[in-house]
Amino acid sequence: MSSSIDAGVTGPVTVTASNTTGLRNLYYARFGFAIIWAVLVMLTAASLTPVSIALLVIYPLFDVAAAVVDFRTSGPASPKVPLYINIALSLLTAIGLGFAVSAGIPSVLQLWGAWAITAGIVQLVVAILRYRLGGQWAMILSGGISTLAGSNFILQSGGENASLTTIAGYATLGGIFFLISAIRLHRLSSKEQ
Repeated sequence: MSSSIDAGVTGPVTVTASNTTGLRNLYYARFGFAIIWAVLVMLTAASLTPVSIALLVIYPLFDVAAAVVDFRTSGPASPKVPLYINIALSLLTAIGLGFAVSAGIPSVLQLWGAWAITAGIVQLVVAILRYRLGGQWAMILSGGISTLAGSNFILQSGGENASLTTIAGYATLGGIFFLISAIRLHRLSSKEQ
C-alpha cells in the first residue's frame, strides 16, 4: 500500500505502510503510558498531593516527548507545523499546571480543559493530514472527543464535585484510540509484507 500526502514539504510524499513502524510503536507506547498513568491518577485523585501533582505535570511532558519522537520517526511524512504547535501547547500546559495546582483542583481542570480542546484540534489536524497512511480514523475521532472533553473539564471546574478522576477517564479513552490506530497500522504493515 502506497500513498502520497502533503506534509508541509515540497510536493507530496510517498509513504508505504512499512514506513509507519515508528508511528505504530509510538502509538503502542502512548497506549501503555495512558493506561498506567490513568490508574495512578485514580489512586491519587482524591486531593492534590506531591504524587498527583507530579502525575499531572508528567502527562503533558510525555506528550511533548511523544511529539518529538513522532517528528523524528515519521520523517518527511510528519506534519511539522502541527507537531511544533503541539509541543508548545504541551510545554505551556506543564508549566501552567505547576502554578494551577496551588489554586486547587478547579484551576487544574480549567487548564486541563483548555489544553484538551487545543490539543484535540491539533490532533484532529495531524490525523487528517495522515489519513492516507491508514489507521487514522481513531485519531480523528479522538481529536474531536478531546475538544468536547476539554469543554466538559472547564464546566466541571465550576461544580461542587470537581475531581481529577475524569482526567483519568479521558487519558484511558485516548489510550484506547492510540491502541486502535496502532493495531490498524500493524495490520496494514502485515498486509504489505
